[in-house]
Amino acid sequence: MNPSELQAKNGNVADEPSLRRFEVAVIGAGQAGLAIGYFLAQQSRHFVILDRAPTIGAAWRARWDSLTLFTARRYDGLPGLEFPGDAATYPTRDEVIEYLERYAETFKLPIALDKEAQSLSLTDEGFVLGLEDGSSIEADQVVVATGPFQIPKVPVFAAELAPEIFQVHSTGYRRPSDVPQGTVLIVGGGNTGFQIAEELAATHDVHLAVGSRQLPLPQRFVGRDLFWWLERIGVLHKTVDSRLGKRMRERDTLIGSSPRSAKRHGVKMKERAVGGSGQRVTFAEGASLEVEAVIWATGYRLDHSWIDLPIADDSGALRHRRGVTDLPGLYFLGLPWQHTRGSALLGWVKDDAVFIADEIANATKNRTDHVREGALA
Repeated sequence: MNPSELQAKNGNVADEPSLRRFEVAVIGAGQAGLAIGYFLAQQSRHFVILDRAPTIGAAWRARWDSLTLFTARRYDGLPGLEFPGDAATYPTRDEVIEYLERYAETFKLPIALDKEAQSLSLTDEGFVLGLEDGSSIEADQVVVATGPFQIPKVPVFAAELAPEIFQVHSTGYRRPSDVPQGTVLIVGGGNTGFQIAEELAATHDVHLAVGSRQLPLPQRFVGRDLFWWLERIGVLHKTVDSRLGKRMRERDTLIGSSPRSAKRHGVKMKERAVGGSGQRVTFAEGASLEVEAVIWATGYRLDHSWIDLPIADDSGALRHRRGVTDLPGLYFLGLPWQHTRGSALLGWVKDDAVFIADEIANATKNRTDHVREGALA
């Protein structure tokens, strides 16, 4: 089905404000939502993609200006559209945003922006999504594709630091010129923490507090991109239930960064930050540091509190099997390690997206068969 045919089938949601019933409602217009949208369009589903932001790919817009992906362009395409440019090079944040916008336009996906889902409930007629503006829509099936970057996490002791200290989560960091001069502490030893620390070290006195040991991997190895090797040996397709998958999930991986490379950039390494008071932050080894600025590269937590349904276990973890929940018709997409290491990555989310799309097709067929059998009885 070509783009014009998809547009004719799905229409423009903004042009049909009275249209409130869909086969499928997708929550989130990031890479996961767009990927599942492509497959739903291929199935000729009547669906809508909702997003609370005014633009597509809002999570990418919330990242720092110089962000560069650690996956080459050849691995960054969503289904049906290659990522443009030299396949061996690494795209920037702005290029990803432009690509996501072009993707939505190419396939004329039915996206409704500025539509925040505030509740999700289930009735005898199907799912009901309550929106911020007081309206609601109904859907036979729902895909929650809100991604992993939802609520920024910051340690409790951040509140004990002096009010004059510049503090920002990594989601609020944009460029070095926004950070006051003086001693800057980056807390968090993932790829984000290392990238920001190395950038800031050119203009600031930077310290990086790392709480756990990560596995550093080079971006290129023996003349090949790292992900070429990971694909070749099948690592990216190891599932979360496999022995290797469980080990990989428990240990962070650094791509193209390491304590050694950070030190070469002038970054001073610290152990885990465990407390703070006034202008000083203390570390696990007992040392402390007086700082003028702190950037919390401490990750995010998921927030599904708006879903009024039994979707979590006693520990608060989502109950699902590769995104399929215990509630028929409710799915998740784009979660970290939803099925494999690539589940939340731009170039690999399509694997889970096509799986969920097939589940939706099977559920629709079973429902249709059941109705037909009831009519004939």
